[in-house]
Amino acid sequence: MSLKIATPQEQDREALNRLLNIQTIYYEPAVLEVPRGQEIFAQYPDTQRIEVESHWQIPELHGNEGAVEDWNRIKRSVLILGVKKSLQARPNSRSSDFIAPSHANGCAMACSYCYVARRKGFANPITTFVNIEQIQRYLQRHTAKQGNKPEPNQVDPQYWVYEIGENSDCSVDAAICDNVKDIIQLFRTIPNAKATFATKRVNRELLDYGPQGKTRIRFSLMPQSKAQIVDIRTSSIGDRISAINDFVEAGYEVHINLAPVIYTDTWLTDYEELLQQIDDTLSPQAKAQLKAEIIFLTHNDKLHEVNMGWHPQGETLLWQPDLQEQKHSQTGGKNVRYKRGFKGTLVDALTQLMQERLPYCTIRYAF
Repeated sequence: MSLKIATPQEQDREALNRLLNIQTIYYEPAVLEVPRGQEIFAQYPDTQRIEVESHWQIPELHGNEGAVEDWNRIKRSVLILGVKKSLQARPNSRSSDFIAPSHANGCAMACSYCYVARRKGFANPITTFVNIEQIQRYLQRHTAKQGNKPEPNQVDPQYWVYEIGENSDCSVDAAICDNVKDIIQLFRTIPNAKATFATKRVNRELLDYGPQGKTRIRFSLMPQSKAQIVDIRTSSIGDRISAINDFVEAGYEVHINLAPVIYTDTWLTDYEELLQQIDDTLSPQAKAQLKAEIIFLTHNDKLHEVNMGWHPQGETLLWQPDLQEQKHSQTGGKNVRYKRGFKGTLVDALTQLMQERLPYCTIRYAF
């Protein structure tokens, strides 16, 4: 009797099922009136349902420092449903031209450097916005107002690029409902724009969305030895790299996002091995379209305090006061980054290594 071997898609689905086991849904009353909200409730018929006035105001989660002790349980078992009220596309200049209105925020994964965790609650589980049709109509109007892109820039030579995953990971959001699928298929029809998002989770269900070159995925990568400490509940680095070929073949533009780059005594050797792994794995088709973003670590004093309550091991890598300097953030608190002169030498070393090891990969920006 032969054993059935699971396909990569089945393996992804099994991994997502381990990541998400929704037991409780907090929801705004208006969610019940929207088709997407009704679809999600039908998908989770046995969950506890708790009505709340606002997805921003859930005392058990928002501002509850005691939730730190249940950090991963909350991320795995809680879903919040809301209606996105403020629709605005904000200008950007690095990974995109504009930040699209959020279709979700929060995440089921638990990367210990993630800035989203300090913006909404502590464990910050996924909030899904059910008024996706309204968000799509806004994007259609906004892209139409832009007209054709007048000249190439480092974001893209031809299209206006819209970040659709600023505050969440779209690969995980796609396991909740069809919001991500709807947006990707929308941009397929928009003549002057494309979508983009960064991800740390391989979800091969996205291979069937038919992006036709109008969505750019940025797989976030770092040496596996560091990822296993700070990239909590994510796909392995090897899985992310090996998925690039499949996503390129499926019609996605795929870039790599070396972020956050974390300094250690062996950091450059670790990245040399990572770049070699990329070069050994990627197909000629994937290499021909590959570009990269490089972002060095920025941490935060408040997030450091939160992390000490659930994952202090990661802070040995992230919190290095002798090497970091403070910068006051716009949202309060103190951000820390590597000291200016020191960081400059790190950026130069990694960009030079990239040019040597992946000469076909254009660096879109590094900081």
